[in-house]
Amino acid sequence: MFCENAVHVLPQTNQLLSLHLQIRDKTTSQEDFIYYSDQVIRLLLEAGINLLPFRSQSVVTPIGETFEGLELATDVCAVSVIRAGESMETELRSVFAGIPLGKILVQRDKETKLATYSYSNLPEDIASRHVLLLEPMLATGGSAIEALNVLLEHGVKEENIIFINLLASPDGIKRITEAYPKLRIVTSSIEKRMNEHAFMVPGIGDFGDRYFGTQDSGAR
Repeated sequence: MFCENAVHVLPQTNQLLSLHLQIRDKTTSQEDFIYYSDQVIRLLLEAGINLLPFRSQSVVTPIGETFEGLELATDVCAVSVIRAGESMETELRSVFAGIPLGKILVQRDKETKLATYSYSNLPEDIASRHVLLLEPMLATGGSAIEALNVLLEHGVKEENIIFINLLASPDGIKRITEAYPKLRIVTSSIEKRMNEHAFMVPGIGDFGDRYFGTQDSGAR
């Protein structure tokens, strides 16, 4: 259905499944939803960073011995898709201090489900960087395509983009990987399908509403 080399799913460990149990529960409070979501986001970011290019480097330890390790071999920035993508910024800064951060606004019509690009603010040198694109939900793929097109129009190489999301639908993955075969996707779950309202099944409801507390969508 899609290129497995392009899609990196987090190992379905007991820890991850217990976190998913909490964030998928419609009765989970906003406070707990944020707490458990942040833990999944951190795992996703660490997995995404692991896909970046590294090079060998050595240091001398306090006892005079040499340790052979790795250091990043590229400049990196992150771009969050407003608004839900901004939920990933706090954990991003905790695992990657000082990383430049850009924004893209894509507005989605609730009736037609169509996404339209509205605004972006990106690092001036983004074309020379690897980019972590942050968007928690990959459902139809419409918003992601709009955001990806903005990055490509600003000179970012397709193979230098790592798209990080919590949940992804099979249709969304297929659409994205067919349009951008060199892109890599990191997700914590590939869902069964989408329902008639374009919500993923079993899903999580409206992630942005639940994370930011703007609407009581826990019952969705």
